[in-house]
Amino acid sequence: MTADPAKRPEGSRNRDVVFETRGLTKTYLMGDVEIHALQGVDLKLYAGELVVMLGASGSGKSTLLNIMGGLDTASSGTVRYRDQELTNASDKALTLFRRDHVGFVFQFYNLIASLTARENVAIVTEISRDPMLPEEALALVGLKERLDHFPAQLSGGEQQRVAIARAIAKQPAVLLCDEPTGALDSKTGIQVLEALEHINEAMDTTVAIITHNEVIGEMADRVIRLRDGRVENIHVNDKRRPPGELRW
Repeated sequence: MTADPAKRPEGSRNRDVVFETRGLTKTYLMGDVEIHALQGVDLKLYAGELVVMLGASGSGKSTLLNIMGGLDTASSGTVRYRDQELTNASDKALTLFRRDHVGFVFQFYNLIASLTARENVAIVTEISRDPMLPEEALALVGLKERLDHFPAQLSGGEQQRVAIARAIAKQPAVLLCDEPTGALDSKTGIQVLEALEHINEAMDTTVAIITHNEVIGEMADRVIRLRDGRVENIHVNDKRRPPGELRW
């Protein structure tokens, strides 16, 4: 089943639009060569949904995520977060947007080695408007027994879950995840996906996961496939499959 990217998916009938892009393009210059990373992307993301963005390397999925998250700017087109226009926002406005509304999870955990799990999460809570306690955030990702462990004392999957706890501790409306299982084996990756699913359901957080792994799409409300900087198609899953049932 496919869906027009401009139309609201069946499962989001009563959901607000969180992100909307129109004619979004991004062009990079490499010497004298123009690289067209995005070529006219029209897309909506809805409150509380879990979306998986699939595509090969160079398809534009990371560029799209970075623009929506305020880490990068478009060459043309528009991007809105709810009623906030991000397209021509100042650096200060984008910094406030990222601080107040968006959590990021990347392939590499970027934890501070000299700080405990609790302290790594506290870095975010100390500068947030309405944070949860670090202990609460770590409990949500199944690490309440590992609060005072340092990154070197944690497995790769546990370190990634600390990174997720750090991202959600400020209670963002949106969690943007770029290859969150890319550095993990399948068993550990599934544990990370279970944590993301739990955040989506427990906090009603919009979760967007970038991956090249087709199987992960089965846990999503919608699968958005990108190719050559364009949205190739959008598939709406009739039913989300639990991460514990995924195999790759």
